[in-house]
Amino acid sequence: MTIPDCRPIRAFLDDAHVSLAARFAERAASTIAPRPAPADDAAARHEARTLLGVLGAGGWLEPIERRDWRGCCLAREALGGASPLADAVFALQALGTVPILLKGSSPLRDRWAKEAIAGRAMGAFAMTEPGAGSDVSAMETTARKDGANYVLRGVKTLISNAGIADFYTVFAKTDPAAGGKGITAFVVPSDTPGLRFLGAQVLSSPHPLGKIAFEDCRVPAENRLGDEGRGLALGLQTLDRLRSTVGAAACGMAARALAEALDHARARRQFGKTLGDFQLVREKVARMGTGLTAARLLVYRAAAAADQGAERVTLESGMAKAFATETAQTIIDDAIQVLGGAGVLASHPVDRLYRSIRALRIYEGTTEIQQLLIAEQLLEGAT
Repeated sequence: MTIPDCRPIRAFLDDAHVSLAARFAERAASTIAPRPAPADDAAARHEARTLLGVLGAGGWLEPIERRDWRGCCLAREALGGASPLADAVFALQALGTVPILLKGSSPLRDRWAKEAIAGRAMGAFAMTEPGAGSDVSAMETTARKDGANYVLRGVKTLISNAGIADFYTVFAKTDPAAGGKGITAFVVPSDTPGLRFLGAQVLSSPHPLGKIAFEDCRVPAENRLGDEGRGLALGLQTLDRLRSTVGAAACGMAARALAEALDHARARRQFGKTLGDFQLVREKVARMGTGLTAARLLVYRAAAAADQGAERVTLESGMAKAFATETAQTIIDDAIQVLGGAGVLASHPVDRLYRSIRALRIYEGTTEIQQLLIAEQLLEGAT
């Protein structure tokens, strides 16, 4: 395997995070990267469960519990370059668990958050619906109070870990007339009667994804996360903090692609010289390296702001995710161009990165939504 140069940029990182980055890089190379990529959806579902145990045993998930956002970024950067599937497992543990850490009762934290961080319980984040993607307030899943329970009805789609998760952090309307202010969050164990897996949705890059339905699914009131009507705020707070980690994963994928392209450019000879001797290849390499460095700086800045207690990091995390994911897409595409025919073989790691990076520009807020949020923050005078 070609090891990407992911030595952390010291700006926005302290000594502890620099050391953590080195440990993650070593673990990624020794325990994650050697694992074979799954060939299909069924294999990806099995491998995801296996990887969860590996991540839990290796301490990868501990920054989530500490809400150490720079630590989460460094973990995803290392995982993104080694295994997009392992990165996805990390991402979903964070998305499913952070709302519980923020607003869950002690019993919920003990039952689910601790088990998730240990790699013994797989989480999922169930917000998206067939008619509600970027417009979260349009969701139609409802949660009706009935004595000591809530009765959930509705369908969620494009849910990572659907069908293999042990628990779902679910968003539903307790007051449908209130729009976004009527959304409430719940923890729903996978064995709850009325929760049904409707089937897999298969991506070009193997990744557990699917639809779930709530058919008069009764959830105890104590499984509610925070107050009624505060679910959207909780979801957005979670995404605000974790959005920079999506950019970090993109940086890890881009760094791996750049490393593969550099190795090829140094070794491949054409017309009596190496590819790296050609000006057009050098221009690509220079642009790839510069874009990657800029993306990493934006990611670290956003995570550092969150770690330092900023109430909102919408501007910083939006810039980090939008720039890093779009730049990573370009870097990986340029890497394939440098690699030539080898780069489009399904067995080549850069081809797998090409199929994996595309989703990062969509989930947790599309690039277009990030641009709208960035513009809104700038026009309102955010700095």
